[in-house]
Amino acid sequence: MTNLIPWQELPNWVPGEVLQASDDLGWRNVALRSYHYRGQDVVVPAMQDFMLVGYRTGVTPMQRRFDGRWSKETLSPGAASLLTRAQRAYWNWDAPIDVTHIYLSGALVAEVASEMLDCVVSEVTLEDVLRTSDPVMTAAIEAISNEARTRGLGGALYVDSIARGLIVHLIRRYAAVKTAPAPKPGELSPQQKRIIIEFIEANLTTSLDLAVMAAELGLTPCLFARQFKKSFGQPPYAYVMKRRVERARQLLARTDLALKQIAAICGFSDQAHMTRLFRRCHGVPPAQYRRQVM
Repeated sequence: MTNLIPWQELPNWVPGEVLQASDDLGWRNVALRSYHYRGQDVVVPAMQDFMLVGYRTGVTPMQRRFDGRWSKETLSPGAASLLTRAQRAYWNWDAPIDVTHIYLSGALVAEVASEMLDCVVSEVTLEDVLRTSDPVMTAAIEAISNEARTRGLGGALYVDSIARGLIVHLIRRYAAVKTAPAPKPGELSPQQKRIIIEFIEANLTTSLDLAVMAAELGLTPCLFARQFKKSFGQPPYAYVMKRRVERARQLLARTDLALKQIAAICGFSDQAHMTRLFRRCHGVPPAQYRRQVM
């Protein structure tokens, strides 16, 4: 599924006052934000991550349409909601509330599920749960919130351990899991492919050399390069360049950023490097392409 939004963009659709955030804490695959919301009628687009909502203050009737079905509950402190990744949902509530969001990456949830089931998990889907009173879930949300507030030593490691235990609980109680066929010999597994695609998309501004990408999957550079080419039909370097050119094309069409800025954002060594590769892919230099589409 395409056009999944990251959690950082959620306020574009659901405006609220940020009360607490883990944005600058260096956590991986787990994030936290707390919001004060007024009553709203909103659409939450399909997100890249799983989202847990813990209710801190305020009591309000809540309606949600999820996968074509409406749910109605009264939400109050101690309750929690679940929203699976890649699922658009409609939310409506009347009264002001304070909530804490925990975001869990699809890669981490699939990794934990694969370890639990001792097989490659291709997809995990959470049930439609608008309201649950789950002490395990609320305790985990509170522990992660406390860590974001106190910023203790080893915080990233501590949060990762809490998140993994929480995911085990979610899979046991609320999830449907699909397993994938075993990868062909010499190829990356579906889980590995998903992880490296997400890693590349999130790190296009960096050098993304072979060793860095291989380390993300725990493989040697030579083995990674061989399995990547067999899985994607092209070497890692060619794939990364293709994604950089595509991101540059999108920015040229949708923004008025200077070409030098776009080259930096997309991870090219300089503007000339971007121009050379862009012309090779699209037949025209970036400036001419922008004039044609703007």
